Amino acid sequence: MVFSETLEAWYNENGRILPWRETQNPYNVWVSEIILQQTRVEQGRAYYERFLNNFPDVAHLAAAPLDHVMRVWEGLGYYSRARNMHCAAQQIVERGGFPTTFEDLRKLKGVGEYTAAALASFCFGEAKAVVDGNVYRVLARYYGIDTPIDTTVGKREFAELAQTVMDKRNPALYNQAIMDFGAMQCTPKGCNCSACPFVDSCRAYAEKRVEDLPQKSKRTTVSVRHLIYIILENTEGKILIHRRTDKDIWQGLYEPLLFEPESSSEEFQIIPNLLHWLTDYGCKMSARSLRIDRHLEGLRHQLTHRTLVAQAYRIRILNANDLPPMEDYQWVKPEDMEQYGFPKLVNNIFSLMNIR
Repeated sequence: MVFSETLEAWYNENGRILPWRETQNPYNVWVSEIILQQTRVEQGRAYYERFLNNFPDVAHLAAAPLDHVMRVWEGLGYYSRARNMHCAAQQIVERGGFPTTFEDLRKLKGVGEYTAAALASFCFGEAKAVVDGNVYRVLARYYGIDTPIDTTVGKREFAELAQTVMDKRNPALYNQAIMDFGAMQCTPKGCNCSACPFVDSCRAYAEKRVEDLPQKSKRTTVSVRHLIYIILENTEGKILIHRRTDKDIWQGLYEPLLFEPESSSEEFQIIPNLLHWLTDYGCKMSARSLRIDRHLEGLRHQLTHRTLVAQAYRIRILNANDLPPMEDYQWVKPEDMEQYGFPKLVNNIFSLMNIR
């Protein structure tokens, strides 16, 4: 059997049954592909159903407030995906329907080559090969390719190879097969090569280099950021929150008052800095008006290229009923916080402090 036929035979016996594979509706497939970009299938299935329950078609998604979209996405991470989907939905509605070709799909906000290839092949039968981490791994091992996958040369080489070896008569079947094969059989670690249908033809297995492929040219540098959250509570029991608008992590989500010191967080003085911040908003009070009810430290949250180390303080304002309006901030009752989307780290803090 040739490469593609072997893959498809394996898939017909072992392929996963997933709800988004039971339809060619481009909206459903698009939602699933965006969710699964940085999410395991087990977690993604629940979010896929949740997303479609809230936004059953592209028109509903386009018309929804961004806050609602972010709230439904809450917990999935990589929140730019949700913002881009909302924008792309508006593009689709404006143009009168989903694009039907790879080239036109690429013009949608947040749709890269992989997603466009998946949509073009699954929904419209275009012979366009998908290339993701699973595909890199399968091709690098089977053909014994050392070219680093994170280089321009490597990306071009693998894209051309993927297009060459794909089954152009059955692009959807082939693409699903190679992705499942990489996710289930030819896994990053501990793959069962003796049970692989390619055991007699795989270069990496023959050369005992399975664990060495695919190659990367460089390691990813992980930086550390220190965050200090202030859960500021007024005399009515409301919590001060604001929406992150900078082009940074969690853009579009809400959080409590945040201090991010440039130097070590151990040197950061909480009450003096909080009083200074309140003064900037025209609120003059003394340290006697503030009480630290609870303090959490050593909270760690891992992102792809960053480690977040957080502290959190729950601080009550004891005698200030007439706080002036604070631009870009709002006071919210704990029971109303479900109306807002928060990062997972913030939700964990709220839970530990029995706020939400």
